[in-house]
Amino acid sequence: MIVEIDKNSGYCFGVEFAIKMAEDEMESGDGLYCLGDIVHNDMEVSRLHAKGLRIIDREALRNLRDCKVLIRAHGEPPETYKMALDNNIELIDASCPVVLKLQNRVKHAYDKASEVNGQVVIYGKKGHAEVVGLAGQTCGEAIIVTDESDLDSLDYSRPIVLFSQTTKSTKGFYALKATIEDRIRSEKGELHALDFDANDSICRQVSNREPQLTKFSQDHDVILFVSGKKSSNGRALHGVCKANNPSSYFIENEAELELDWFRDCESVGICGATSTPMWLMERVAEHVRGLEVPA
Repeated sequence: MIVEIDKNSGYCFGVEFAIKMAEDEMESGDGLYCLGDIVHNDMEVSRLHAKGLRIIDREALRNLRDCKVLIRAHGEPPETYKMALDNNIELIDASCPVVLKLQNRVKHAYDKASEVNGQVVIYGKKGHAEVVGLAGQTCGEAIIVTDESDLDSLDYSRPIVLFSQTTKSTKGFYALKATIEDRIRSEKGELHALDFDANDSICRQVSNREPQLTKFSQDHDVILFVSGKKSSNGRALHGVCKANNPSSYFIENEAELELDWFRDCESVGICGATSTPMWLMERVAEHVRGLEVPA
């Protein structure tokens, strides 16, 4: 049985950068706090916990003083930086450069929109850490839309500026863009450049994985998609695999493997989300190679 790990799977640059910063900081032997899970993968969080990384929430941050706190790749709203300054907290800022650039774009767009009674709209998952950081650039006034039903909250008589969470679906973004354009035309009779400014801010390192996984899942009899259950990116990418290969299974680790999946199987493909560590996919691969599959 051939077992192949998808070379395009695993950490995106932002997550890899954040984990490297955390490990480098902890080499000194001092403990380090992290605001929220550094990555949506419980096994990696456990590995880093053993090295001294402690996960906290915003409520806990308010009560901390004179310590170091890591900001993960998702980025943070301005209020987090103010709180750190007030509490003499040293921030280890591992915000993804792509996210930081987007935060600046959203802030600039919000300032301009405010002058013309416009609306900043963000296509993303409500409550997601990145979206919280983006909305923070608008003093919390950005309208968050997850699907078409959320578009009812927009005022189509006023200018609209649209951005996307960096890890959302390209297809989903352009579908929402087209719907907004149609609704503006219905409201105003025509669409002018000043009415709507759509910004495709999706990270291509992430979005390119969909076509890559489409081919990878078609090239194997069985697909093992390794991801933490809290990863929205993982659920979306597993859906791509499942659509192209019905024998695609979502697992968190090798303990969830079932022998029946591998009957009459000649090739197994192992892949994962942007939050899946390569060491975990390699461990799953090693376990599959050692399986004794009944005939």
